[in-house]
Amino acid sequence: MDSQSVKGTPESAVESGFDGGKLVTGRKRHILCDTMGCLIVVVVHAANVFDGKAARQVITKLFSCLHTVTKIWADGAYSGSELFDWVFSQFGCRLEVVRKQKGLPGFQVLPRRWIVERTFAWLIRSRRLNKDYERKPTSSEAQVYLASSRLLLRQIHDNQTPYKTASG
Repeated sequence: MDSQSVKGTPESAVESGFDGGKLVTGRKRHILCDTMGCLIVVVVHAANVFDGKAARQVITKLFSCLHTVTKIWADGAYSGSELFDWVFSQFGCRLEVVRKQKGLPGFQVLPRRWIVERTFAWLIRSRRLNKDYERKPTSSEAQVYLASSRLLLRQIHDNQTPYKTASG
């Protein structure tokens, strides 16, 4: 689970806010994907909402459609014993924060965290997602699901064995 702040446009100004960490005025997308990088849940809201608060929405939405999840790997912004306890008591699931190793300088590939970052990279290739052009956050969520379904269809198509025709 991770979040991404995107700049807003005049159309999306109604439900947007300022993310002080990224210095962006717009909306924030929280996604939860599986271990292969396929999108499961997306929640879009104003960028000024704290990640720990929005995590409850994301996780509740996840468990409303999928009940077999036992562990969620998350960004450091989702830390806090209150959130960990809430996830475990409500859903019997462990929330594990993947942190950067202390003492090592420079860039580090973090285990399990690169999967959600790669999913964001795949999604942002869709021009419609480079900014938030939608009036409602639910429309923004629909655009993310649409881009994700296009990615899934491409993966399915590229992995299929070609059919042999009767003459060939």
